[in-house]
Amino acid sequence: MSLSQLYAPIAEDMKALDAVIRDRLYSDVVLIRQVAEYIIGSGGKRLRPAMVLFTAGAAGYRGDYHRELAAVVEFIHTATLLHDDVVDESELRRGNKTANAMFGNAASVLVGDFLYSRAFQMMVGADNMKVMRVLADATNVIAEGEVLQLLNCHNADVEVEDYLKVIRYKTAKLFEAAARLGGILGGVSPELEESLAAFGMHIGTAFQLIDDVLDYSGEEAATGKHIGDDLAEGKPTLPLIHAMKYGSPEHATCVRNAIENGGRDDFPAVLEAIRVTGAIEATRKVAEAEAQLALNALNQLSPSIFKDSLIQLSLFAVARKY
Repeated sequence: MSLSQLYAPIAEDMKALDAVIRDRLYSDVVLIRQVAEYIIGSGGKRLRPAMVLFTAGAAGYRGDYHRELAAVVEFIHTATLLHDDVVDESELRRGNKTANAMFGNAASVLVGDFLYSRAFQMMVGADNMKVMRVLADATNVIAEGEVLQLLNCHNADVEVEDYLKVIRYKTAKLFEAAARLGGILGGVSPELEESLAAFGMHIGTAFQLIDDVLDYSGEEAATGKHIGDDLAEGKPTLPLIHAMKYGSPEHATCVRNAIENGGRDDFPAVLEAIRVTGAIEATRKVAEAEAQLALNALNQLSPSIFKDSLIQLSLFAVARKY
């Protein structure tokens, strides 16, 4: 199922979301408008804001404020991307030049700050302490995850648990917050709210695991990023950890050197180590297990087209090629 088909039940909300995003991005400062327009125009899956819209619908919410919160979630996500691309010195995202490649590092960092502060302005406008606490806590955890990832770079001794902790903090936490927000808007029970949050966390984890798989198995035209970027940045992701653990001493040494030194010189040899050890398949199995845990978390949810979409989202997270 394509994303456009998946988003059919929230098509009107997604269109309204675009309008909210463009309205809230407005600034008298021309450079902010230029960078913001460039980012929004570069596309993206909008999975995190869609999560707010889907879970709000599944929770029985029938107002309009979920669109505003979906925009807040997208702003937080976009701000993290701006900062990440500067830290990683990335040049390509979604098939386009990154904002830092187009406008420079300083502009990217500062516009990222603008997006964070605008998101918090919008949170305050909600006048809902629970909503603000969820988003503030998530933003803080994401920042911790970014620092953890930085500390792990070029460290070939990272354990699976350390790697998964970075994913839970850096990526899955915003999915978790987005799903929880839908439940809060719908006024669900504390138990169901926790189930929705668990759904988001497991989907976010599965999503990042597949991103890490695609960095060694995807096609550049489909993924919209340079294949091997993670290796060039010295990131010890699960395919590499698996290859070191289950490969021959020669494979382990090759992967270790690649992580510790970064760059793409060892990419062909690392790919061979990943292939021989079945690291891609092993990582996919972990992602599939996370997706199944996400599906299990939906058991308490009443049947609806929105629940059906959340189920399809679980399948998309692990089956996607981009």
